[in-house]
Amino acid sequence: MMVDEENAEDRHDPADRLRHARMKRQTAVLMSQRGDVWATELDDISATGALIARPENWSGGPGDLWVLDMLFHDNLNIHLEARVARISRNRIGFEFARIPEDKQAPLWNLLGGYADTLEPWSEGEGEDWIPHVHAD
Repeated sequence: MMVDEENAEDRHDPADRLRHARMKRQTAVLMSQRGDVWATELDDISATGALIARPENWSGGPGDLWVLDMLFHDNLNIHLEARVARISRNRIGFEFARIPEDKQAPLWNLLGGYADTLEPWSEGEGEDWIPHVHAD
């Protein structure tokens, strides 16, 4: 029997979807883009992205590329590029776009078992995500 890979995801209950496990971790985050700089806090982090508190008056949008500096411990700064994946009134969900080679091992070490663990998730997750409208 042949499986239509392109539509395979559509046949599954959205609650059955998996993502990289999130590690709850609160720490300072500096996000910057073309001269705009915001100080905020990390809520959680995974092998593929991070969820941070949305700074007051922040006006970015889905797809925007930002540089994130996440400060862990006294001497660990994870510096990487991340793209805005989702936005709510209180949070910004980022997907990592580029992790410099010298930051990959420190990030995986920080994540420990979370780095290669998957967990179920659903689109809502208790957060009121703001729909993105493409401006053409």
